Amino acid sequence: MKKTRYALLVVLSLSRLNAIAQSAGKINDTLQKKIQLVEKGLVGLIQTEGQAPWTIQDRMAHYKVNGVSVAVIRNYKIEWAKGYGWADAAAKRPVTDKTLFQAASISKSLNGVGVLKLVQDGKLDPDKDINQYLTSWKFPYDSVSKHKIINTKNLLSHTAGLTVHGFGGYSNKDSLPTIIQILNGSKPANSDPIRSMFEPGLRSEYSGGGITISQLIVMDITHQPYDQFMYQNVLKPMGMTASTYTQPPVNTKPELLATAYRDNGTAVEGKYHIYPEQAAAGLWTNPTDLSKYIIETQLAYQGKSSKVLNQATTKLRLTPYLDKAAALGVFIDENSGTKYFQHGGANEGFRCQYFGSLDGGNGVVVMVNSDDGAIMNEIINSIAKVYNFNGLYRSKVYKEVAVDSTVLQSYVGKYEMRPGFNLSITREGNKLYGRATGQGKLDLFAEAQNKFFLKVVPVEIEFIKDDKGKIIICRIYQGGVNDAKKIE
Repeated sequence: MKKTRYALLVVLSLSRLNAIAQSAGKINDTLQKKIQLVEKGLVGLIQTEGQAPWTIQDRMAHYKVNGVSVAVIRNYKIEWAKGYGWADAAAKRPVTDKTLFQAASISKSLNGVGVLKLVQDGKLDPDKDINQYLTSWKFPYDSVSKHKIINTKNLLSHTAGLTVHGFGGYSNKDSLPTIIQILNGSKPANSDPIRSMFEPGLRSEYSGGGITISQLIVMDITHQPYDQFMYQNVLKPMGMTASTYTQPPVNTKPELLATAYRDNGTAVEGKYHIYPEQAAAGLWTNPTDLSKYIIETQLAYQGKSSKVLNQATTKLRLTPYLDKAAALGVFIDENSGTKYFQHGGANEGFRCQYFGSLDGGNGVVVMVNSDDGAIMNEIINSIAKVYNFNGLYRSKVYKEVAVDSTVLQSYVGKYEMRPGFNLSITREGNKLYGRATGQGKLDLFAEAQNKFFLKVVPVEIEFIKDDKGKIIICRIYQGGVNDAKKIE
């Protein structure tokens, strides 16, 4: 009797296991179909009516991008992560979900977490003068700052009015400067001194220089190397154990590092640049690890986790400071009623972008080892469409119209955008072209008799007549409205 009952239990258990396996198989099949839809559904920020989508392989070839790595977050979990192409083309080393890329300015987001950890622990008041915390170097205030202090919130939100937008890095043959040499712009630093450009608190003006000051604040408060503090207090607690701020990444297996490439597909000398400006540009990571940061931020924002920052500190980090978008290490985007925290990055031979929704637990990370990051928007558009991520699908469809050559000719001329910077409109047959001072010639495509659009960037141009029918203004729509007066 016992044997029969035991046999019956075994059969029932096996039946349940088979059912679970079949269910998992269906889930995997469904997921694989979604991944394939993403891979075949790339579209740009600008589409024309009837235009077919591209595949990820098509666009990698088009842009000469060697490697791409992607992760999708859904409902506070990593839905999938996948690599494409080559981490190193010469060695035929493929990109995997473990391949590390330079995160470039995305480093600033994780830096914000580290700095606010010090705030949360009561070691730093983010509203006080930074010179209260800087001990190895002091910021040299001058008349430009107009007797206003710079605080840590200013540094993280780019509202300190400081110079040095970004950094070019160093080759493996260069002598590396200390952090203080970088701040002072002294040899062997290859960047300018970090000084006041205008008074703090006036507006947001992106400054990697300001973030580098926050790096020194962390070091002066903790008396630890920056990379060591960040690994132990930020990366490791969030599970980002594959990631490192160490520059160069001496303790990381070389085969895990992606090689950097120019936009023509040739490798950067020495395979990649070194960034002692660790807080601003020095993180090596991958989309899987960045997804862990995004998910932890989303859960902490909801009060459901506190691996590094609690809910109150996370909300502080995600709140824009003196600006509608620039928060403390992140930018807040709102589109179609959905808010995302996000950051992009651009180092020599690397481009990257992430988005994480404040609610709902959705997100995306894309990293490429190329100077050309145009494919990233196309991948994000495809993911947003497949997964119905509200506010992330940002492609606009235009319908081209025919415009008579005599009408096109009336738009030809020179338009002054500002003193010394003009837009020249020319015609060749039934095509109109625009060229801004110091820039290349771009095709203009008609969406109406007097309105045109570009296919390479989201810009629209409208020609305005006076009451006598004479063209007097070229109105440019690009992050706002700018009028250029016709001068020739």
